[in-house]
Amino acid sequence: MDLQIALMLAQDGVVNGAVYGLMALALVLVFSVTRVIFIPQGEFVAYAALAMAALQAGKLPPIIWLLLALAVLTLAVEGWRQLRGARVAWKPTLVWAVLLPLVALGLVAGLKPTSQVGQTLAVLALIVPMGPLLYRLAFRPLARATVLILLIVSVALHLVMVGLGLFFFGAEGSRTAPMSEARWDLGGIPVSGQSLVVIGSAVVLVVVMFLFFERSIIGKALRATAINQVGARLMGIPTELSGDLSFALAALIGAVCGILIAPITTIYYDTGFLIGLKGFVAAIVGGLHSYPLALLGALLVGQLESFSSFWASAFKEVLVFTLIIPVLWWRSLNTHHVEDEE
Repeated sequence: MDLQIALMLAQDGVVNGAVYGLMALALVLVFSVTRVIFIPQGEFVAYAALAMAALQAGKLPPIIWLLLALAVLTLAVEGWRQLRGARVAWKPTLVWAVLLPLVALGLVAGLKPTSQVGQTLAVLALIVPMGPLLYRLAFRPLARATVLILLIVSVALHLVMVGLGLFFFGAEGSRTAPMSEARWDLGGIPVSGQSLVVIGSAVVLVVVMFLFFERSIIGKALRATAINQVGARLMGIPTELSGDLSFALAALIGAVCGILIAPITTIYYDTGFLIGLKGFVAAIVGGLHSYPLALLGALLVGQLESFSSFWASAFKEVLVFTLIIPVLWWRSLNTHHVEDEE
């Protein structure tokens, strides 16, 4: 390996690490607020990429029917809860289950956008409401359950969503048109415009999330819920709404990742699982609570994957996932163990 090859591999590692970093941020956010290890995070990536490909092919993205079905089920569940005497916050419910699905339906079926910007907005409108709707249907009824039970539900939901992805999109892979077709040669190293778009978008999204959590009232409320749910509830913060927002942000991040990587690699209905799993490895490096460490872990995962594909391509996935073993061993030695929160 010479310097030129090493720099090319490092560039690929940075691009992959940017995507894994966004996935890790989403996983850390969801776990911090709701204690859910959200395994189906990768399905948002696959759904967004395949929906984008369908729009560019002039077809109606079939997951619009999944979104509408989730919305109807959510309305039915909330109505049943109110009949049983539970207090239902109808304003956010109508936003997630009525307003946003109707906006998505109008964009993809009514306007049928042909520009890349319009198609991107349509895909975001399709994917983002799925996060809070899935949270309300699968996880909010089990809010007081243990982390293990929530993990089991998360795995089951992942299997369901993979099956639905196969049903809606089929087994064929898809790739979308690049957002930038520019190419440069820097010292013999080819640099594509799409790679810069991926890195730049990831940096912008990380900065926006940092400002959101540091400066906005909603972001501070999410941080308070992540630190202490009971204390946040006593201070008047609606923790159930915090769960909605965390899942909506996770869906947004997954959709952005899918749109960004679809021009780079062929996406299949089950591609998102490996992407989400590598993001989970990065999140584990951060202990599922530290955003900066999760980003550093994502860059490490990206570089390890890139260089492993050169030295031992048949074992690159093994080497990436083996990284989790020394991290867990180190954390087990340096973390004070406490009983699970009651």
